[in-house]
Amino acid sequence: MSDATRHIVCPNCDAVNRVPAAKKASDAKCGRCHQALFAGCPAHATAASFDKQIQANDIPVLVDFWAEWCGPCRAMAPTFERLAKELEPEIRFLKVDTEQEPGLAARYNVRSIPTLMLFRRGAVAAQRVIGRRAGAGEVDQLIPRDLERQSAIEVVGEDVRSIDHV
Repeated sequence: MSDATRHIVCPNCDAVNRVPAAKKASDAKCGRCHQALFAGCPAHATAASFDKQIQANDIPVLVDFWAEWCGPCRAMAPTFERLAKELEPEIRFLKVDTEQEPGLAARYNVRSIPTLMLFRRGAVAAQRVIGRRAGAGEVDQLIPRDLERQSAIEVVGEDVRSIDHV
């Protein structure tokens, strides 16, 4: 990533967009489909869009592996949505329905849901299995709240490496 531009993948059409660092990314629109690059809510990823989202984005990508029938997934969803609203465009938030995309869940060895994974340039930088006690505290622990946004991203991307089972 250049200091002058960031590559941001559109959550609607998967086009890679160059966003100047001087431009407010929250206002940026896709050059192909003209939709907002950040909507303040998690985007749904499919097997077709997932790899491009985690590999081509110059920003970290936080993925929630979930299922419609999962009670803890539904309990955690409002917190995940709140974080997307607060932290986009510094982090891309994605949701992967493990019932619709079992291949993605298998590829990343997701055995319990909800599971959160933070990707940086295509590699897993952090992982947390939320389990039965899903809630704001569990998600917030993955992204330290007492730091400024950019600092929090760096800490998560470089320091949180263990897999926690709750």
